[in-house]
Amino acid sequence: MNTAKSYILTGADGRPEASPVRGAWGGNRAEKIYGRLDCPSALRAIARGGYVANRVFFADEATALAAGYRPCGVCCKDRYQAWKSARERGEPWTH
Repeated sequence: MNTAKSYILTGADGRPEASPVRGAWGGNRAEKIYGRLDCPSALRAIARGGYVANRVFFADEATALAAGYRPCGVCCKDRYQAWKSARERGEPWTH
């Protein structure tokens, strides 16, 4: 019997994939936002009973970006500001 823990992470193509390793970043599929697993905004939404149906996880930040997600404005303020500035200039942003 296989007792190894498996996690479902979102890949760079946006599709779910099984992983033996827990995700390092969380995200919201509907809003296309990613952030830290301890993000205060996400934790408040989860406590209110929302967000969970759209919750996704990523192995790393590069994968979240490749899948088309943007940084959270609450827990990743510096990254979010850089993303927003690049978008306003019409430039691509990569961390």
